[in-house]
Amino acid sequence: MANERKPLLITDTILRDAHQSQAATRMKTEDMLPACEILDRIGYFSLECWGGATFDACMRFLHEDPWERLRALRKALPNTKLQMLLRGQNLLGYRHYADDTVEMFVKKSIENGIDIIRIFDALNDVRNLQAAMKYTKYYGGTAEAAISYTISPVHNEQYFVDLAAKLEEMGADIICIKDMANLLLPYEAFSLVKALKEKVSVPIHLHTHNTTGTGDMTYLLALQAGVDIVDTALSPFANGTSQPATESLVATLKGTPRDTGLDLSKLSEAAAHFRTVADRMKKEGILDPKVLGVDTNTLLYQVPGGMLSNLISQLKQAHAEDKYYEVLEEVPRVRADFGYPPLVTPTSQIVGTQAVMNVLTGKYNTFTKESKGLLRGEYGKLPGAVNEEVRRMAIGDEPPVTCRPADLLEPEFEKYKEELKDTAKSDEDVLLCALFPKVAPGFLAEKYAPKKTEPETKTLKVFY
Repeated sequence: MANERKPLLITDTILRDAHQSQAATRMKTEDMLPACEILDRIGYFSLECWGGATFDACMRFLHEDPWERLRALRKALPNTKLQMLLRGQNLLGYRHYADDTVEMFVKKSIENGIDIIRIFDALNDVRNLQAAMKYTKYYGGTAEAAISYTISPVHNEQYFVDLAAKLEEMGADIICIKDMANLLLPYEAFSLVKALKEKVSVPIHLHTHNTTGTGDMTYLLALQAGVDIVDTALSPFANGTSQPATESLVATLKGTPRDTGLDLSKLSEAAAHFRTVADRMKKEGILDPKVLGVDTNTLLYQVPGGMLSNLISQLKQAHAEDKYYEVLEEVPRVRADFGYPPLVTPTSQIVGTQAVMNVLTGKYNTFTKESKGLLRGEYGKLPGAVNEEVRRMAIGDEPPVTCRPADLLEPEFEKYKEELKDTAKSDEDVLLCALFPKVAPGFLAEKYAPKKTEPETKTLKVFY
C-alpha cells in the first residue's frame, strides 16, 4: 500500500443495486426514507439510489412514481451526492431511444436530483454512450462512463484499457469498471486497475458483487493498485449476488493509509433499519435464499446478480424451478452464439430469456423480439463473431445494422408529448410512457384518477 494517505471513497448501493440484486428491486420508498437522515451523515462519496430496474419495478410492482421517489430522496439527502445507473442509448428501457429522448431524460434526471450518472452500454459500443455522456455534462451532471467487464475469447485487459482511454477522450469524468457478475478476480483486478491508472488520469470506480465470494478480495487488491472509489452495500442487503458489505471493508481499512474515514457506529445504525426491511422481505418470499450464498459456478455461467433473481422469477412463473441449473448451463452457449455480449441489462435479460426458452421449448425453436434485435445489430456491434446459422434462424437474410443504431431513429419526444397529452401531465410522465408504454399509461391513469371521497355525513337535528 502507498505510504501517503489516500482515503478510499465509498458508494453505497443500499437504495438501488443491493435490493435489485437480492430482492428483484422491491424495496419501497417508505422503506428508504426513515434511514435517510443517518445515511446523509455518514459521508459517502455517493448513494446509488435510482436507475437500473427501479423505474420499471416502481410502477409495475410497487405502484410508485419513480420521479417522486427521486424527489423524496433528494429532499431527504441534502448533503450526499445521488447516483444513478443509465444504460446509454437504452436509458432505462429495453430498446434504443432517439437522441432527443435521451437528452430530455438526462435533463430531467439532473433537475430532479441526480448528481452522478453512471453510463454504460451492454455491448461496450462507445457510440451508444455518446449522447448520454454529452447531455450529462451539458446539464451539469458528473459523467461516470462504465466499462462492462466480462470474460470471453474477445475480452482481455488491453481491450478494457483501450476502451477506458476512448471514454476519457469522450469526456468521462470518472471511469467505472462495472463487474456485474463478480468475474473480476483479485489479481486480475490489481493488474487491470494498475494498467488503467497508468493510462487514464480520471478517477477509477470499481463495482463488483460477491456472487462468487471473491468481491472483498477483489476490492483489497484493487485498492492496493490505487482504485479511487468502490461500491459496497450495507450488510442487511450485502454479499451473495449483491455488493460486498460496507461495514466489513470500512473496518478492514481502519488505521491504514486507505482508511475510509466512515464511522462504523453510524453505519451500524443505518444497517439496523435495513435489517428490519430485509427480514420482512424474507418472510414475504421476496428475498430468495438462493441469492444470498456463494456460487462459484458463476465463474462458469457468468450470470450477474440481477439476472439470477430474474431467472428464478421467470422459472417460478413457469412452474419450472427444477430447471434452474439447466438454464444456467444454457446461458454461456447462447452467449457464444450471440457473439459474446457482456451479460448486463438488457443483454443479460435477452440472453437469459433465450436460455429459458431453449430449455423449456427446445433449442432456438422460438426467438424473442429482443433476441432478433440483438442479432440484427439494433443494440450495437456485438463484440465477437455471431453464429451465422443462429442469426439466419432468427432474422433470415436481413442485413445486420452497421451504423450507430440511434442514427436510424427520428426525433420522437415531441411526438410522444402530443400523443400523450391526455395521459401525461409533465415531461416526466411523457418519459415514463416512452420507456414503458405497456405499464406507464395505466399507472398514470390510476395515479391521476379522481380520488373517491367519503359521502358527507349529515347531521341530524334532534328536537326536544
